[in-house]
Amino acid sequence: MNQLSPAKPILAHRTDPALSVVVPVRNEAENILPLIAEIKAALAGFAYEVIYIDDGSADPTPSRLAEAQAALAQPHPATGTLRWQRHTRSYGQSAAIITGVRVAASPWIVTLDGDGQNDPADIPPLLALAWAEEPKGGGPLLVTGHRTQRRDGLRKRLSSRIANAVRSRLLGDGTPDTGCGLKVFRRDAFLAIPHFDHMHRFLPALFLRAGGRVVSAPVNHRPRRSGRSNYSTIDRLLAGILDMAGVWWLQRRWQRPAIEEARPCFWD
Repeated sequence: MNQLSPAKPILAHRTDPALSVVVPVRNEAENILPLIAEIKAALAGFAYEVIYIDDGSADPTPSRLAEAQAALAQPHPATGTLRWQRHTRSYGQSAAIITGVRVAASPWIVTLDGDGQNDPADIPPLLALAWAEEPKGGGPLLVTGHRTQRRDGLRKRLSSRIANAVRSRLLGDGTPDTGCGLKVFRRDAFLAIPHFDHMHRFLPALFLRAGGRVVSAPVNHRPRRSGRSNYSTIDRLLAGILDMAGVWWLQRRWQRPAIEEARPCFWD
């Protein structure tokens, strides 16, 4: 766990959602209720909303979300609320994140994987870090988690390590763990960057391309509770190679103009 200061004193007693937690899921029925309970505990006293996007699940995920929504419905405006939408078929994790960000009511977004491996207790310190870093300037800010102790199998850990090294070398994003689902950013900054399938893996490079900054912080990582990953190692590798080439092309096909204030002109 990181040692950053929590954001609770800042978030308490607001009537509008101070943040929107976007959770993309596909076939995660058994993880829905435990994760929502953890989010609720981590953000107790906050003004927030949780937005689940079901990416065409074929299991009881929709039923679990409806059950959770009914259980968590509360009339007090300073508590958390749960909303969810469903894709008619699977369009991918990036599409689910984009859908969630578009319907979010808060200017601040937190993304969280729906398999339970990300720890919701890391949300307040990551948000506090984002609010501390944003006044420093430097364009749109992305705060991303760094899973320093991975709780995945050996094959997945090795493939991620190799992919991170190659990506960092090719794209120069300076981020040790772009695959971590825990990220914090402003809604308008996210909506302004290019959107494409698997773009969630390249958010640091895309924010840097937009003239922004990326800050990484250590976060907790846990074993998957139940279910199984929707990606195979080969699928990840092939998609990652093609997408990396596309992001590399995007980086080189755009130059941010240097802008200076024009002096006022007067005519007689």
